[in-house]
Amino acid sequence: MAVGHIQFGTSTGTRGQLGPTDVIPVLSRHVLVDGYDVVCDLEASSGSTIVDARTGTRYLDLYSFFASAPLGVSPPVLVRDPAFLAELARVAVNKPANPDMASVAYAEFVETFTRVLGDPQLPHLFFVEGGSAAVENALKCAFDWKSRHNEAHGRPAELGRRVLHLRSAFHGRGGYTLSVTNTDPVKTARFPIFDWPRIDCPAMTFPCVGAALDAVVAAERRALAQAEDAFARHPHDIACFLAEPIQGEGGDNHLRGEFLRAMAALCERHDALFIVDEVQTGVGATGSAWAHTQLGLRPDIVVFGKKVQLGGLMAGRRVDEVPDNVFRVPGRISSTWGGGLVDMVRSRRMLEIMESERLFDRAATLGADLLAALTDVVERHPRLLRNARGRGLLCAVDVADSALRDEAVRRLREDELVLLLPAGEQALRFRPALTIGADELERGVAALDRVATSLGRTRIRRVETGAPSPGPDSSTPSPAPSPSPAPSPSPAPAPSAQDSPAPSSSTQQKGQR
Repeated sequence: MAVGHIQFGTSTGTRGQLGPTDVIPVLSRHVLVDGYDVVCDLEASSGSTIVDARTGTRYLDLYSFFASAPLGVSPPVLVRDPAFLAELARVAVNKPANPDMASVAYAEFVETFTRVLGDPQLPHLFFVEGGSAAVENALKCAFDWKSRHNEAHGRPAELGRRVLHLRSAFHGRGGYTLSVTNTDPVKTARFPIFDWPRIDCPAMTFPCVGAALDAVVAAERRALAQAEDAFARHPHDIACFLAEPIQGEGGDNHLRGEFLRAMAALCERHDALFIVDEVQTGVGATGSAWAHTQLGLRPDIVVFGKKVQLGGLMAGRRVDEVPDNVFRVPGRISSTWGGGLVDMVRSRRMLEIMESERLFDRAATLGADLLAALTDVVERHPRLLRNARGRGLLCAVDVADSALRDEAVRRLREDELVLLLPAGEQALRFRPALTIGADELERGVAALDRVATSLGRTRIRRVETGAPSPGPDSSTPSPAPSPSPAPSPSPAPAPSAQDSPAPSSSTQQKGQR
């Protein structure tokens, strides 16, 4: 077709003839290349195996692109489905503005999402590209809701601009989310942030029984007292409380259901929304569609991303107490692409597979075995490892210090060819695909056991000679320590201990955005 002097539809285009060894040099000329020293071969890689295109080296993938690849890399069930690949290619030719231009593919995705992941009490859906943008829009929903709620009750509509949140939280890198993210100062330093109220994170230590449980309950008292104090200092100005059910980047910190339910009660008493960030914990990783259901929570908004292949939120409950909320007034929240149609088509098919193969139940079963195996490794290396914990396949252990943890990550990658993620100051976190095999998990645990044995010997020699611990691995930066907790107000009544998770062998045991 000719338009003016330009001829369309006749050129085959040109494509550079780059080989695997060219990838890093080409990228390095224009972008910061600070990830793994691997050039992923997307054809040879499969499931939980990542192949380096330069060398053919095969890595056991226990990080799954920061928990965003539910079926692993180049999932065989998708790669070997010509009908699905043809559908994906047809859709990929365009990138329509979903909020303004409906399509069958869009409707099929929404229908599947609602069936597999939906909650009838959270009927409103919003889609956007990325977890950080999803959290941003959840906060906008809360700000709008609180302002209108204040106005309806004779209070200034200008109030309702603060977000109560936890220490060691990671909620993204956007404008609002920078003010609630507080893991690594590199991510937030020198950027303007809001002075929003922050309370301690009463993370559990496992096995959470006896003195450990008493310490967690005491920490919960302090955190609840801090929250009460924040509501008192900012009357009618806190729009919501935002929390991850399990803090991923902050250290794989588990929170008890009692504490989070007590925070939800505080929110209801002070007319604030209760928002759960499930970007990393959602979509089956913990052994159910959402981690918050295992904790007995009834959030007003749930934020998702990663395994869904796009970001977004589900909302309802108290949100609908304000008739003119952001889901009913056009233009209040939106984006050009509304999540991206290609990602929706891929997500729809992945959700269908998760549903038909019962991958959430499988994650619960495999996760229980993984946690039991990690507990055994911790017991064999008590001077080096501790605090085995997990829900479903989201498992972690702590290493004695940051330097040893970083050295463990390096040795796992270079010596054992296993890709694992650090978290917080001392944690090693497992983030496998939902389709990982039991034998692959066994290989990962065995590799950790060997590395722990090696590190234990090194540590003993260094203690005997007075040498320092191994330095941080330069290719896998360690998050800086979290800020020290602020002084706590006087304790509030403690929540009960009735539904604390069992010790770390229990089946009931969040990251980049």
